[in-house]
Amino acid sequence: MRTIECDVVVVGAGPGGSMAAKYCAQGGLDTVMIEKKHEIGAPLRCAEGVSKKWLAEVGIEPDPVWIRADMVGAVIKSPSGYAFKLDESKAGSEVGYVLERHLFDKALARDAVKAGARIMMRTYCTDVIREAGKLVGIRAKSMGEPMEIRAKCIVAADGFESQVGRWAGIDTKLALNDLCSCLQYRMVNCDADMEYCEFIIGRSVAPGGYLWIFPKGGGIANVGIGIMGTMAKSGEAKTYLDKFISDDPRFKKSQAVETVGGFVSTCPGLDCAVDDNIILVGDAARIIDPITGGGICHACRTGMYAGQVLTECAKKGDFSKGALMPYEKMWRDRMEDKLYRNWMAKERLAELDDETIDELVRLISTSDIKEVNVYNLLKVIKEKFPKVVEGFEDLI
Repeated sequence: MRTIECDVVVVGAGPGGSMAAKYCAQGGLDTVMIEKKHEIGAPLRCAEGVSKKWLAEVGIEPDPVWIRADMVGAVIKSPSGYAFKLDESKAGSEVGYVLERHLFDKALARDAVKAGARIMMRTYCTDVIREAGKLVGIRAKSMGEPMEIRAKCIVAADGFESQVGRWAGIDTKLALNDLCSCLQYRMVNCDADMEYCEFIIGRSVAPGGYLWIFPKGGGIANVGIGIMGTMAKSGEAKTYLDKFISDDPRFKKSQAVETVGGFVSTCPGLDCAVDDNIILVGDAARIIDPITGGGICHACRTGMYAGQVLTECAKKGDFSKGALMPYEKMWRDRMEDKLYRNWMAKERLAELDDETIDELVRLISTSDIKEVNVYNLLKVIKEKFPKVVEGFEDLI
């Protein structure tokens, strides 16, 4: 059987995997990244919206090649049509670019290669390898050929499914309320405002989640929906999304040219995303914004942190769980409070009826908020609807 030896093997070439591979390679580690698909970034499994503020933090320079649209602002709507429109000066981190995601992912993979990482396409992990109880690499198939990739540490960047984490013995199970059933169409010839992202919330519109319109310019927009797992029946996401589109005159002459569906995790991260000789990043570690389902930023951050910590581990020749724990501290110090706060907010908002959602949006629209983000919205909500934030007031 073919065998490859390296320092680090990264499973998955999404944003988290590519960032981990880049920073590992920059640190002098012999890094191999595998990708099961035939093309990085495709097929699309994303609404393609990102904020702008975190890009510099992880060393990504904005590039017109992968920026499809630069949003002026956002609109939040309630079930009865109450709307709160805000421009980017107030939108804070909730508004930014709409990407061509497949080009964005390819750009990150290119950066990993420039740093010295090796990529193997059409190569998927089939199991982990243990010897004397220790993880020593993965088993894989590359273009149908069985092989082994032996490494000092595994980076599991294999997304929502997170098979590598499970095989390594890490509990990645999710409660049904921490799953979101999603469906999205790419609509063409629509009359939606091409300068504003739109978010529609309410139980009658998207139970336990929200419906979105992310414009891509030229009458094209990603139109999608997410429904909380405990509130979703089979096929229900499609029923709600199709009804919204058929009832909205902006889509009267529009057609879908692409459909994507799947699940998103909406919990505040795993209890621990490391073990001896393995790190989980991004969606695989359940590190994703529970209230928006946004995960690109979190994947890039955790991938960078993983690469930085592995570089230090290599200097000491120690990839044990204890040696990898600085990764846990890094992502938790940067994101844990916000993730937990947004998870609690997600749980509470799912309980509200449409009338209360209408009142919330009216309240927000008349409030003097200098920068609109989840934190500041919750501060306003706390004054009028304290029960919504009960149990996590100290995070607001």
